[in-house]
Amino acid sequence: MKNLPDNNNTEEVEFLHHEPCSNCGSSDAAGRYSNGRLYCYSCQTTLEKGSNEQQHIPKAESKFESIKVTGEIHALSKRRIREETAKHWNYRTGTLGDQPAQFAYYYNKDEPHVPIAVKVRFADKSFKFLGDTKNVGLYGEHLVKGNTRRKIIICEGELDALSVSQVQSLKWPVVSVPTGASGAVKAIKKRLDWLSEFEEVVLAFDNDKPGQDAAKEIAQLFAPGKAKIVYYPEGYKDASDFLQQGESEKLIDALWSARPYRPDGIIDGETLWDIVNTEENNYTRTYPWHTLNEITYGLRAGELVTITAGSGVGKTKFVNEIAYHLIQEGETVGMLMLEQNVKRTALELISIDMNQPLHLDMSGLDKALFRQSFDNTVGSGRCFLYDHFGSTDVDNLLSRVRYMAVSLGCKYIILDHLSIVVSGMDNGDERRLIDMTMTQLRTLVEETGCGLMLVSHLKRPEGNKGHEEGAITSLSQLRGSHAIAQLSDMVIGLERNQQADKDNEEQAGDPNKVTVRVLKNRFSGDTGVGADLFYNRETGRLTDMPNSFDESIDPNKEYSF
Repeated sequence: MKNLPDNNNTEEVEFLHHEPCSNCGSSDAAGRYSNGRLYCYSCQTTLEKGSNEQQHIPKAESKFESIKVTGEIHALSKRRIREETAKHWNYRTGTLGDQPAQFAYYYNKDEPHVPIAVKVRFADKSFKFLGDTKNVGLYGEHLVKGNTRRKIIICEGELDALSVSQVQSLKWPVVSVPTGASGAVKAIKKRLDWLSEFEEVVLAFDNDKPGQDAAKEIAQLFAPGKAKIVYYPEGYKDASDFLQQGESEKLIDALWSARPYRPDGIIDGETLWDIVNTEENNYTRTYPWHTLNEITYGLRAGELVTITAGSGVGKTKFVNEIAYHLIQEGETVGMLMLEQNVKRTALELISIDMNQPLHLDMSGLDKALFRQSFDNTVGSGRCFLYDHFGSTDVDNLLSRVRYMAVSLGCKYIILDHLSIVVSGMDNGDERRLIDMTMTQLRTLVEETGCGLMLVSHLKRPEGNKGHEEGAITSLSQLRGSHAIAQLSDMVIGLERNQQADKDNEEQAGDPNKVTVRVLKNRFSGDTGVGADLFYNRETGRLTDMPNSFDESIDPNKEYSF
């Protein structure tokens, strides 16, 4: 980067690097130049003279009226700012002490001929504010004449303001904030009443994160629809870049293409035609039970499904059957089974494949078939289990779910169960903890696009009949928080009378029958009994009850939703 010509030397000098200052003790405020000069911008002291320098210039006074500025108005060739633009803005080039500098004068908008401060810009892009900085307003506000209140453009820096003003023939109101993006909001608030008089406020801030974040924060200070934000195309950091690249017309296009600010997530419905005109492509797999697919339309990725039931009804058996079915369908499944260790989960999946409850009896087991079933399930490369070692910290679990979905490619993930997650947290407010955890899980599903099956407990129903005696499930019985129902796409309740006795009239029923009730179905709205399942104690499998589904349903039907 080249400096302006030295005041006492016609050679151009180049800023090299920062060094410590021996005068004020600053660690990096002194600038070293190619002509040998060392100057501290903190204490404004020349530490070492450059070549051909004849005098030492002492530290400048801090009061504006005492500053001795040697400056002239002329074109800024590097920035392609014309002389008439510099004259209009009284933007000067000269020296401060022995430092080449540029000067942007700030005026009181009510006294446009009386400067109250000056921003001094040095060749290495450092700057210094001198004068009445406490009461300084927006740069260029004194140039806004009469009743011109249709549109005003606000830039991040003085040279950007000159650039925008020049491409508009110096006719339209343009201002900039005094201290860049970091102090932009505070500066705008000081002049908010005046700026609110304009019909339209255009924010032409730098095309970087600080600039765009500041623009969005400022836009929210104005009435809805009043503020617009300029979005520069790739390759242009700010307004000055356009002029330096000889692209004034592109700058004009960018300014006129400014879009009204809307908070993140607010979309103009007119822009949605291409989206709504495209057929929905929900990634869907089936449940293992044909009747349940009729009411749910399958199991979709990107949804949160909550499975709930009373204690001992068979929630884990239910989700294990789903996991096995998905693995056989070629899906990669993640399992975080917090009530049992990974060996027990692995054996249950193998049991399903072998149609044999291995947890009851492994005597006489055919090792070759056992290995084959292992390879079909947990050894297939499509099953990942979380060995929790007792750790159920919610952040830890969320990171494991994200890893399974993103890094391992698990389209479907099972978390069993929610109550263990919140019981491991320090705060005793169960409802608040469940609210927080459900919100994080819902966000994670949206972020990763995985299908998450979450097991949750029920609280005891009113009356004498409990869930262990087949009480009907409902959303109101979900334990801990309404957030479980609100944030789930699907809620499925399981009902089983564990005490049923076919030979006892008072306890009539089948203890092996499980009624699957769809309590919430955001996808289609269909709710009610979705299936009657039968638990076969000999095989350890959950299957559709014989003759429980409509004869018109083809059990071999391949669902494609």
